[in-house]
Amino acid sequence: MVIETSRQRSAGYGLCPGVRPDFAPLARSDMSLLLEQNTLLHAHAVPAMETLYQQIINTHNMVLLTDAQGIILHSLGDADFIEKANRVALAPGVGWSEDRMGTNAIGTAIAEKAPSLVHADQHYLAANHFLTCSAAPITDHQGKVIGVLDVSGDRRSYHQHTMALVRMSALMIENQVFAATFEHAIVLRFHARPEFIGTLMEGIAAFSPGGRFLAANRNGLFQLGLPCQALQMHTFHSLFGLPVSALFDHYRTAAPGLLDMCLHNGVRVRGRAELRLGSGMHALTDPDEAAAPSPSATAQAGAAARPRRLSGLRYLNTGDPQLEKVIDKVNRVLGRDIPILIMGETGTGKELLAQAIHNDSPRAAGPFVAVNCASIPESLIESELFGYEEGAFTGARKKGAAGKILQANGGTLFLDEIGDMPVSLQAHLLRVLQERMVTPLGSGKSIPVNVELICATNHNLRERIAKGLFREDLYYRLNGLVVKLPPLRERTDLETVASKILSTESDGGPYLLSDEVLRLFRRHKWPGNFRQLTNLLRTAVIMAGDEHEIGLDHMPDDFLDDIDAMAGPPTSAQTFVAGSARLEDMELSAIMQSLEANDGNVSATARALGVSRNTIYRKLPHLK
Repeated sequence: MVIETSRQRSAGYGLCPGVRPDFAPLARSDMSLLLEQNTLLHAHAVPAMETLYQQIINTHNMVLLTDAQGIILHSLGDADFIEKANRVALAPGVGWSEDRMGTNAIGTAIAEKAPSLVHADQHYLAANHFLTCSAAPITDHQGKVIGVLDVSGDRRSYHQHTMALVRMSALMIENQVFAATFEHAIVLRFHARPEFIGTLMEGIAAFSPGGRFLAANRNGLFQLGLPCQALQMHTFHSLFGLPVSALFDHYRTAAPGLLDMCLHNGVRVRGRAELRLGSGMHALTDPDEAAAPSPSATAQAGAAARPRRLSGLRYLNTGDPQLEKVIDKVNRVLGRDIPILIMGETGTGKELLAQAIHNDSPRAAGPFVAVNCASIPESLIESELFGYEEGAFTGARKKGAAGKILQANGGTLFLDEIGDMPVSLQAHLLRVLQERMVTPLGSGKSIPVNVELICATNHNLRERIAKGLFREDLYYRLNGLVVKLPPLRERTDLETVASKILSTESDGGPYLLSDEVLRLFRRHKWPGNFRQLTNLLRTAVIMAGDEHEIGLDHMPDDFLDDIDAMAGPPTSAQTFVAGSARLEDMELSAIMQSLEANDGNVSATARALGVSRNTIYRKLPHLK
């Protein structure tokens, strides 16, 4: 019935079944704009697509993601089948709505707002009869179709389980998009069976910081058993029988477990809440006792509380494959009480990653306490970490002080440069991590603590273990998940990262890097990694002033000198002076000949020789 109705629509569009599809993809600029408009969908769909593809690999199939209009955004597939698919324009940038391609799984799923299977000659266009396609729409929290996930393949390799895999993957994307949409809200994951929490079967509901209902995913709506319009009149308290104040109290305890709640219809459910609130929001009262802020006020408060710097894992994902793997691994252990150890050179963004992990974790509403173990004097680090009682040592404050571990209670403790922690303290830290109890200096009382632990180091800890500088038992307590951040010189997303830094440092101003600067950036080794790049761009923005393109003139001299030092001797393409002439003469000769070939244009000469303009001016000062 669905196929017949779709074929009638196709005929109504004036399509001829015998026509061969010949639709050119979008231009590169239009495709870039389309991807930018669908950033949230694309970011959360690609990992699910990769997982789905691994389940159907080598079966003459491909996985496709489209936008709400059916234009393909991304594809993965077997090389042999992609070649066949390209013949019928089954490729990124091509639209597969019914009015363009007739009956097909993508277009029909959009038209029907429901999963669609189109097999062989059920396709309206004869050119597509070799295909079998299974598609499921991806909807947002308002039930609006925002995209389609599809598996298309050779009709002879069709498997009945394919549609089930597609529907599960689409639901996974929906849940992730839902969670990412409400970054400044109370997000509750719940189910009558606790083992289903954290699976595709869980219900997800979002509430304002004051507890007003905002939205729920498909399974959440099903479990709540009320239409969306009716739910807009409800609160966290009225739906789950628990005041928001009790929710906050629950997550202030040392070891919060699953919430035990009762739905408005009497069904008991278990749940886990993520308090994704900006600073200052956690003290709001129960909405049943005081007026809750309106959704627009909540959005404004969230925007005001949002920090300038990138804060979530998805914002750190700027296209580098190595970093994508790190983020994928981290996402898998969020909220699982697994310690994370971040390896990487100085300046690679270890603390930024740790902050992002905290902000995306169920502990986001709790404190994030960072301790640099290498910057605190050895005589003070013990009191800094564990705190002390009054009179514990000479110079101690009256009434004592809480240590960093206690300050992080209910949140995340980030121990940077853990490899530099004195060996004498490592046994004390290990005991705290195992017993989850802290005993301040000078006190006989142990205090329970509940912290998520993230550590970072630029050392090879195994080498330090071999030298007796790091305890092996502590190492194995810290390395629940070990990830390594790639240095900037190995990353493939340098241009994207630089653009994000420029946007941050210039308050969103339209600063761009010139082609000359980008070429030099790609050649540079970046020994200081992101710290060096950030400082360089911050200075360049100031030097550029009202000029909106950052060129070589805005680069500091030491950076240009580093580039020149790395350039090495000129290649045969840069100079053709033969014989035993001195290197200086060869350089001058090459510069003079290149200047002549470029009609005296210094910039063009610098580009041709792969050096900076400052180098040309230093060699030929009369050109200034």
